[in-house]
Amino acid sequence: MNEIKIDLGEINSQEFFGSQNSNIAKLRRYFPKIKIIARGNTLKAYGEDTLLEEFGKRTEMLVAHFGKYNILNEEIIERIILANNKDSDPLIGGTETLILHGVGGKIIKAKTLNQKSLVELMYKKDMVFAIGPAGTGKTYTGVALAVKALKEKQVRRIILTRPAVEAGENLGFLPGDLNEKLDPYMQPLYDALRDMLPKDTLQKYIVKGTIQIAPLAFMRGRTLDNAFVILDEAQNSTHSQMKMFLTRMGKNAKFMITGDPGQIDLPRRTISGLKEALLILKNTKDIGIVYLDDKDVIRHPLVKKIIDSYRKIEHNN
Repeated sequence: MNEIKIDLGEINSQEFFGSQNSNIAKLRRYFPKIKIIARGNTLKAYGEDTLLEEFGKRTEMLVAHFGKYNILNEEIIERIILANNKDSDPLIGGTETLILHGVGGKIIKAKTLNQKSLVELMYKKDMVFAIGPAGTGKTYTGVALAVKALKEKQVRRIILTRPAVEAGENLGFLPGDLNEKLDPYMQPLYDALRDMLPKDTLQKYIVKGTIQIAPLAFMRGRTLDNAFVILDEAQNSTHSQMKMFLTRMGKNAKFMITGDPGQIDLPRRTISGLKEALLILKNTKDIGIVYLDDKDVIRHPLVKKIIDSYRKIEHNN
């Protein structure tokens, strides 16, 4: 009796195997002459060569599908097992604005024209500035593109950073050590990642350093190679911080800088590194700049009205 072994790699084996190994039970029904053993992060199968070859091919398709869509159920297994060899994707209804499928198969895509422009520009250029008010999907779109690049092995790691500037509050009054103080501040980045990666996978990536989330000051002295790097809330960076960050770019790196020049929390008379960089680099070849506006707000409809009302008051002042 021959044997093949299939390593599931980084994907969550419990979710792949299904509740109480329901997905494995489905596989056994389609391959009754093969002995299938699911253990840890590995599948082993025993049987005749021709059956094992077909089982291996179909299982690799299932692994690839789960890696891309983060979902696997009996219906999908049936489609892949019974699909033609030419059928590479059993899910129907793709869209040109699709970025990736998140946890539970959630479709994550560019929802507005400016978001779509941001995605397309990020594919073409290695450094892109995404500028716009709150709720326009700058950070979320950036994190989605970073996860996609990691999944497709275009980069080896994701680095997410923010300047540690309090929005009218003081981090020093929060309980705990430095990491515990900073975790709430970095929460929007964690929230986006949790939509796109299963909990166990995300935790594994963070422990291994495949995904790093840290204050901007921690970037000093580093060379960021083979990474998708996002500087979020860049309007709160100073001149020296922005220059330091932009010059961290290493080989095979993608840099996205997001920010809202209308929400600067720096001390008075401190120049925003983002505003300055936009002026200095606006004509630099191979650097892209996308401006999003209130038409791109994808939060509650009231957010658009709030942004517009504040803009009118600030303009009059």
